[in-house]
Formats: sequence, C-alpha cells, structure tokens
Amino acid sequence: MTIIDAKTLRSWQLDQRDFTLVKTLPLPGHEKPYLSLPISSVLNDIIEYPPLQLPGNGTMLVVYCASKKYKDAGLAAERLESLGYARGAHFVGGEKDWITAGYPLE
Repeated sequence: MTIIDAKTLRSWQLDQRDFTLVKTLPLPGHEKPYLSLPISSVLNDIIEYPPLQLPGNGTMLVVYCASKKYKDAGLAAERLESLGYARGAHFVGGEKDWITAGYPLE
C-alpha cells in the first residue's frame, strides 16, 4: 500500500475521491469517529480474521490508527494486501496528525 500523509488525505477528501477509510483502533477507539470522511471501522483483529464488513477487493482503502507510533494500521494494511486489496493507502500519521493539521472532525 502507498504511504500518505494528512495533507494528501485531505486533498483526496476535497477532490471527492472514492475510498473507504479503515480505522484500526482497539474497541475503545471506535466509540467516536474522528475524521470527517467515509469510515468503515475495523478492529485490530483484522490481522487474524477476514474483514467481512469491508467492500470488495477493487475498493480503494485508506487505513489509519491513532498516530505513527502505533503499528496497527501498518499490520492491517499488510493483511489487507494479502487478502487481495491491491488498491490502498496507509495514512501513517493517523488521528494525531489529522487533528494537529486542523482538519475537520465529525
């Protein structure tokens, strides 16, 4: 998967690109979505189990977690790629970089 930053993700949002955002936070992190983008929340167990709630393999997926210090999104990106999700991006900075950049929250 391609590595992207907050500025790129925001640009994709403004350009109305078609993608599904995949949040790879533990359950407490799913209580409230932060980024004002299409969200398909997925628990960390995406690494062990096929992601049944995600759209088909042709869909552009953008995975993220809380910040770049956590590895969950990277592991999820690798897992999704192994499942045939060839179109995707890893938003490494996660929620922390998004908020720091001052981009809109839901």
